[in-house]
Amino acid sequence: MTDWCFAPCREPDASAEAAARARQDQLTKPRGALGELEALAIRLAGLQGRAQPAIEQVAIALFAGDHGVVAEGVSAYPQAVTGQMLANFVAGGAAISVLARQLGARLEVIDLGLAHPVQLAGVRSLDLGPGTANFAVAPAMTAEQCAQALAAGREALQRAAADGAQLFIGGEMGIGNTTAASALASQLLERAPADLAGRGTGLDDAGVQRKAAVLAPALALHGAHCHSPLETLRRLGGFEIAALAGSYLACAQQGVPALVDGFICSVAALVAVRLNPACQPWLLFGHRSAEAGHSAVLAALDARPLLDLGLRLGEGSGAALAVPLLQQACALHAGMATFAEAAVSERAP
Repeated sequence: MTDWCFAPCREPDASAEAAARARQDQLTKPRGALGELEALAIRLAGLQGRAQPAIEQVAIALFAGDHGVVAEGVSAYPQAVTGQMLANFVAGGAAISVLARQLGARLEVIDLGLAHPVQLAGVRSLDLGPGTANFAVAPAMTAEQCAQALAAGREALQRAAADGAQLFIGGEMGIGNTTAASALASQLLERAPADLAGRGTGLDDAGVQRKAAVLAPALALHGAHCHSPLETLRRLGGFEIAALAGSYLACAQQGVPALVDGFICSVAALVAVRLNPACQPWLLFGHRSAEAGHSAVLAALDARPLLDLGLRLGEGSGAALAVPLLQQACALHAGMATFAEAAVSERAP
């Protein structure tokens, strides 16, 4: 059920990238004067297979799921909040709802499995279980649940691609998911939990220490069995983290650039890259989160995030905030005159 995760990924179009680089060198500015915006336009050209890329159709998929590890007292909020926030997403009151409206983006909300189930118009419900199991005492997911969650991410990307998406953003919601992400990052990066456990939804110092104290024995319980990225995901991850990883793999396989959000999404991206390294060129990174472990995950992915605003909301909000930068990079690339068109003298040899 997970064989598709290892299927070949598309390769960026080297000729489109070269054509974009040549155009950048002819625009009315010193070479490199627009810094990362130039690099973004060139990279997007390669990913979209055209010398003048565009980001006009943006798709956002928000994956929600609960986590059994909340029973260990690792969250400042009760699990009922996950379902309550789903209602807020579809009612238009959440941050990502506002940002999606501002961008004119397609927003899909996907309920993978909640501890307190809700039935809401506008939410795609998959019911993989009442949240994951408590990974402090047992694997978080069965093999079947993990495969279904990965496939849910793939299917979300397929729907977005069928609607013409030129950029995909995955968001997440799930009380306890920074704990799961910290566990995954600790295992995959071979880092101590205390280095990566953060405040999540607003834990105080004692709460952060308690989270790290829960993670250490959980990693000891599962570590010897984490012989592959897939098994690590199954034992320590969450429904929404698996769905995010699946969506990023599908992006690379179907040729849709992904803009990755903060800590949890970046951990899902790390899982995707460990599963299928060829997906990495298709992953752009929206921002550097204030969550403690994010910088370590970004470093492991050799990622250069576009923004650094002290955000730690999740939902895909940081990635959505970075979309206008990509759009402006494309607009500058397409709209600026060349030296010849503007009759401006080029730099002397």
